[in-house]
This record gives sequence, C-alpha cells and structure tokens, in this order.
Amino acid sequence: MKSGDHAAIDVPAESSAAVKGKAPLIASQMEEKRGLNRGFGIADFLLRLGAIISTIAAAATMGTSDETLPLFTQFFQFEASFDDLPTFLYFVIAMALVGGYLLLSLPFSIVTIVRPIAVAPRLLLFILDTVTLTFATAASGAAAAIVYLAETGNPNTNWLGICDQFEDFCSKVSGAVMASFVTVVVFVVLVILSGFALKRQ
Repeated sequence: MKSGDHAAIDVPAESSAAVKGKAPLIASQMEEKRGLNRGFGIADFLLRLGAIISTIAAAATMGTSDETLPLFTQFFQFEASFDDLPTFLYFVIAMALVGGYLLLSLPFSIVTIVRPIAVAPRLLLFILDTVTLTFATAASGAAAAIVYLAETGNPNTNWLGICDQFEDFCSKVSGAVMASFVTVVVFVVLVILSGFALKRQ
C-alpha cells in the first residue's frame, strides 16, 4: 500500500425506511405515557376533592360536638364539649389545616392533567402529601385514643367511660374520627399514585 492511499471503512447507514419506522414507535410510546400520566392526574384530582369533603366533615363534626345533660344543680352543670380536651381541639385545627392544604393543592393537580409529563408539580405534591399524611395520621390516631377511652374507660386507672351519659357527644366525635381516617386512606392512595407516576417519567 502506498503512503498516499487512504483506507476506506464502510459504515452501514440506517435506511430512511428504518428511521421512519422508529419515529412512529417513539411517538406512540410517548403518547401512551402521556395518556397514562393524565389518567393518574385525573384520579389525583378526584381523590383530592373527596378528601376535602371528608376533611371538612371531620372538622365540622368535631367542632360542633357539644352536649349538656338535663341533670344539673345550682352549682354543677354536666357538659361535654370538644374544646374541653386539648386532643380534640388539636384535631379540629389539624383537619382545618389539612383541608386548607388540599384546596391549595388543586391547581397543582390540574397542572399534572394539562402537562402530564411535567415532573416538578408531581414531585412537589408527592413530598407535601407525605408530610400532610403524617400530620393527619397523628391527629386521627390521638383523637381515636380519646374516643376509645370515652367509650370503654380504663379500669386500671379508675377512668370511667362517659358515652353512656353523653351519647350524642360520643356519636359525633366517633363520626369525626372515622371521617378523618377516610382522609388518611385517600392520602395513602395519593402518595402511591404520585410514586407510580414519577417512576414512569
């Protein structure tokens, strides 16, 4: 071989037909991802609406739980109210804050529907939902413990249950706690949905 000769290496180039064949496949996969993420976004939005209803119901029911027994004397009046117990007061404040957060999160949920590939709003919701889930679970669990004591008492400490006397009061606070646990379950589903959607990004 002479020094002036150049070795030529043939690199097989993809045919235009193969390139054109891959383009629709990629577009189809992207469209499928968009459709699935949009479905996650719609489910997220509807779940938030349901959680708002259950949270408002829990806060309103607990906040209006008040009962006075017809038996009273000149010096004593037998009354049970949610603000007599700091745990129930904390519960009302916590549920109000959770409801406020859910309302503020709706625009971000709408963004995940309009722009299903966007990562930032979904990641933000995932983080805030996890924090709010912890907050709501703590409030619901604390209130549930007090409701249990009100129902059954504690013989070991000579604490007597009051629900035999304050039936309406106990019925209301029990309903409020049940509604709050519905909210907790919805938040668990929201976190799982956001996790799946982020995994598919």
